[in-house]
Amino acid sequence: MSIVSTPPQTDQPRPHRAPLLEVVVLHPRDVPGADEGGADRVLLLADPELGGTSPEPALVSSVCRETELPVRVVLRLSSSSTTTGAELVRLVGLAESYRSVGAEGVAFGFLDDQLEVDVEVCAHLAGQLPGLPWTFHRVFDDALETARAWREVSRLPGLDAVLTAGSVLGLDSGLDDLTARAAASPGVAALVMASGGLRGEHVPWLVRAGIRQFQVATSVRPGGSWQKAYVDAGHVRSWRMLVDDAVAHVERLEAGRSAG
Repeated sequence: MSIVSTPPQTDQPRPHRAPLLEVVVLHPRDVPGADEGGADRVLLLADPELGGTSPEPALVSSVCRETELPVRVVLRLSSSSTTTGAELVRLVGLAESYRSVGAEGVAFGFLDDQLEVDVEVCAHLAGQLPGLPWTFHRVFDDALETARAWREVSRLPGLDAVLTAGSVLGLDSGLDDLTARAAASPGVAALVMASGGLRGEHVPWLVRAGIRQFQVATSVRPGGSWQKAYVDAGHVRSWRMLVDDAVAHVERLEAGRSAG
């Protein structure tokens, strides 16, 4: 991908929103690195090689006891982008178990057999979990028609983030499309949680487009390994500083334009 020479611009200043840095964790031993490095939230999952599945409630409880950070947990029983009625019943039960042991929210998201956002299923599941905020899983990037997918997720109850790289291939391929969509729509920008091959050089472009939510996973593990290294506080701190500096820089520019 060739990054354009000028970041996306908008005619209207965007409302200032605090940046959010979410760190993916697999077990309690990952939590200290996220905590000490300055993460705002952690996302707990099992089977990262499958894109994340639901962990056991006992593991969720252990992670929640390790930190005062908000903990979200993946609600997903397999690597499939679809689900069934029987699975939905189980997912609701898991979510209630997660909430009872301290989880702040969950992450799920399903498509139908036409590769469109399964609004009915997602709305049903969200409706069964009143008051529990949630993130749309990165299966969002598998949707066939991106513009329609954004229209559909924007009306789902309780949703406050969409994991996306702008492309199923990751941010190196999807950055231009994602920043263009976010710059054109504050509603999209408010929901985007940039994820999927996120690199430091992507952050300023995403921030200029109005995006303030970021998720990091293997990039905060020495060697980039899920299995051979825990989340490292120094790696998380580097992302914390990068995101905060990028947001502060953009807000100074916007304040200068408003004053002028």
